[in-house]
Amino acid sequence: MAPVLMLWLVMSLSGTWAVDKGNFKTCDQSAFCKRQRALKPGESPYRALLETMELTSTRLTLQLINDNNKVHLLLELYRLQGNITRVKINELKPLKPRYEVPDVLIRDLSLLSQDENGVVLSLGSESQRVIVSARPFRLDIMEGRDVLMSLNSRGLLAFEQLRMRKDTFSYKVTSTVASVWDNIKRKAKEEEEKVEDGMWEETFKSHSDSKPNGPSAISLDFSLPGVEHVYGIPEHADTLRLKTTDNGDPYRLYNLDVFQYELYNPMALYGAVPVMLAHNAQRTTGIFWLNAAETWVDISSNTAGKTVFGKMLDYVQGSSETPQTDVRWISESGIIDVFIMLGPTPKDVFSQYASLTGTQSFPPEAAVGYHQCRWNYNDQEDVTSVDAGFDEHNIPYDYIWLDIEHTDGKRYFTWDPHKFATPKEMLQGLMDKKRKMVAIVDPHIKVDSNYKIHNEIRNRAFYIKNKDGGDYEGWCWPGSAGYPDFTRADMRDWWASMFAYDQYEGSMENLYTWNDMNEPSVFNGPEVTMHKDAVHGAWEHRDVHNLYGFYVQMATAQGLIRRSGGVERPFVLTRAFFAGSQRYGAVWTGDNAAEWDHLKISIPMCLSLGLVGISFCGADVGGFFKSPSTELLVRWYQTGAYQPFFRAHAHLDTPRREPWLFGPENTALIREAVRQRYTLLPYWYQQFYHSHRTGQPIMRPLWVEYPQDPATFALDDEFLIGRDLLVHPVTEEGARGVTAYLPGKDEVWFDVHTFQKHNGAQNLYIPVTISSIPVFQRGGSIIPRKSRVRRSSTCMMQDPYTLYVALNPQRTAEGELYIDDGHTFNYEKKEFIHRKLFFANNMLSSENLAPDAQFSTRSWFERIVILGASKPSKVTLKTADGQESQLEFDFDASMSVLTLRKPSMNAGLDWNVMLQ
Repeated sequence: MAPVLMLWLVMSLSGTWAVDKGNFKTCDQSAFCKRQRALKPGESPYRALLETMELTSTRLTLQLINDNNKVHLLLELYRLQGNITRVKINELKPLKPRYEVPDVLIRDLSLLSQDENGVVLSLGSESQRVIVSARPFRLDIMEGRDVLMSLNSRGLLAFEQLRMRKDTFSYKVTSTVASVWDNIKRKAKEEEEKVEDGMWEETFKSHSDSKPNGPSAISLDFSLPGVEHVYGIPEHADTLRLKTTDNGDPYRLYNLDVFQYELYNPMALYGAVPVMLAHNAQRTTGIFWLNAAETWVDISSNTAGKTVFGKMLDYVQGSSETPQTDVRWISESGIIDVFIMLGPTPKDVFSQYASLTGTQSFPPEAAVGYHQCRWNYNDQEDVTSVDAGFDEHNIPYDYIWLDIEHTDGKRYFTWDPHKFATPKEMLQGLMDKKRKMVAIVDPHIKVDSNYKIHNEIRNRAFYIKNKDGGDYEGWCWPGSAGYPDFTRADMRDWWASMFAYDQYEGSMENLYTWNDMNEPSVFNGPEVTMHKDAVHGAWEHRDVHNLYGFYVQMATAQGLIRRSGGVERPFVLTRAFFAGSQRYGAVWTGDNAAEWDHLKISIPMCLSLGLVGISFCGADVGGFFKSPSTELLVRWYQTGAYQPFFRAHAHLDTPRREPWLFGPENTALIREAVRQRYTLLPYWYQQFYHSHRTGQPIMRPLWVEYPQDPATFALDDEFLIGRDLLVHPVTEEGARGVTAYLPGKDEVWFDVHTFQKHNGAQNLYIPVTISSIPVFQRGGSIIPRKSRVRRSSTCMMQDPYTLYVALNPQRTAEGELYIDDGHTFNYEKKEFIHRKLFFANNMLSSENLAPDAQFSTRSWFERIVILGASKPSKVTLKTADGQESQLEFDFDASMSVLTLRKPSMNAGLDWNVMLQ
């Protein structure tokens, strides 16, 4: 929720719902961004001192010198496992330590050769090298004759060293010879003239930033020869392919609570993942800029000429027509710590990034189902009524949500004593139906001496401090609030302990958590967030800002795990996030609006998050602000049903919009969309398992699977779920048709609703009605479904499967089936079923992919549907014990669909089915 209460009356009366851009900085209003952006290319003062090079078994170090001010920097270069290069640059002797996000393991780097002009380093293979040029300093990463990436090729490296404030200089001189004193004053004056506004103090609107450490910004440019398409650096409400920023502001990464954000804009939003992917038909690479301070990213498109480094680069081919993308990162503080992921394939980059920051957490299966939320369900009776409404209208759901009004006066970990007097009774009622609840727990704590949580935090000195040493206080939902310092491990440990059943009164094992407002949101703070000169121990808030929400979700997830003794998987939704947040749960795209453009933008926003590791993404179905038309609401359910996190949510001030409130026809359409989600839960759950194991995105752009097809590079109105389902939601008002691009020159795609076969590598026009959800299954795939949809996913656990086998032109197909208990960490103890399904030579087989795993299921196969089949004379089932039996079947000759009825084999056993 955005801080709208202070504007409530104005908004309600005027009907105006739009971001007030004046509340948020542009680059020109952010002193360090303006200062760094003013630097001109080609004037780099930095030179590599090759004589300082040291090589150990773990790293190469080299000093750089700024020839303008003679400040020395330390360059560290590491080679990590998996085709990753790490580059760190820090001051050689900083006045005080500069903030660093924790280190990552490295691998040996070997030296190949050196001369007076530069150094060539092996990157673990004979064809890959890093070339360090001395004057001006530059790094080129090469493979064979190709330059993959260049650092500081435009000379925009900048590193503002920590220094004493100049206006205190005269007080440090007690006596000197007059002529020397005059000389010192003259030099001091020359230096003083270089000081710009905002270096030592900065004002935005009525807020002042004291900047006790002075200027400390860093920046570095990267050139990507041959690249025209770059992606990532969420969160922005923009297209999947990032745009050039030459004629406007850079993309901003600074976690902010933005009231009704504007679309197609580089403004900062709730989360920040400083990871960019670059792609062309030959290669995918990635840049991970590990810095938690406010960051701006400039992107420009240029042409690349030849890169020359003495005789070694004479053979490099290039021309003025070669495309090139230049990227520049600018951060307010910290150090330069960048991981260069060299691919070469998209999946390699995902694996490389996962090796650095981890993979998507594996959620409880129920969390992959449908979530019903609004601000707010009024009381326990309201919850019971909504729950019953889903049963009455035969619509499945798994979680019902409570927003801030469920608490006792916005005191988190509590319940309103009148509206939610017996929370365990409410939770037990849901548990009896195998359903669950999510309650909000925000990180701003009401300042109230009668509130246990506040007293504990204050007594333990766990609050963030203001610049003067007192507890930092700001204004948020409870009124005056303190903000726990989640950067402290002991604070996170204490916070986690508050989720214990004997601490969080009224909680039960089917209560999960939602962390909102954790940018952090401070209604009366600069840009609706915390003052940068607030203090976290040895660090300013400016150093750690983008990590705050990451730590809140981390501590909350730890709490949910700990309360079960480490047995149960948590589910935690967060609004603010950073690199690595995928390890702790789900995110959503924040406070969107009931507008068609907001429905459309949910696709590239979630695709962008998936590319940088955060697969568990969704948008508020129906839009948070405003009221959707029935057509928009239906289309949003149809879209949300095919996105990883599927939750409807709405603002307190909007009319109720439970799925059955819009007439029986629309209820039926919404029911069908939700039921499609539930029939595909086995496939969805399998995708989450793979994402958890490998780091591959679940909802992915087409170019990830078709990296050599330029027609896919900018598509962001359709997407893949895993490899095998292609979805093109209807997102235009009044649409009578959509055009979907079906990739794959020699592939076929089957409409999952009609089983119509279509060739790949074509733009297919699809007539649509209000009931249409264009979805296609890739020929060559096998997808498990469950056709018996019940009130919740848990009720379907032991239900039978239907296999949909879509044959490719070679008449083969393959897929997988993954089964576990759906909610514990026992899968880590090899308690699961993981089977390979494959069809070839007219035989469908099931083979164990994990023979060392142990798990049993009562689920069986009740039907097998083969698309693109020929009619057999008979069908024989052979089970693992050697038993054979004949199966009944139907064949639709007009659509070439073969349906095998009641094969009845257990889902966890070996078997094969022969078509004869």
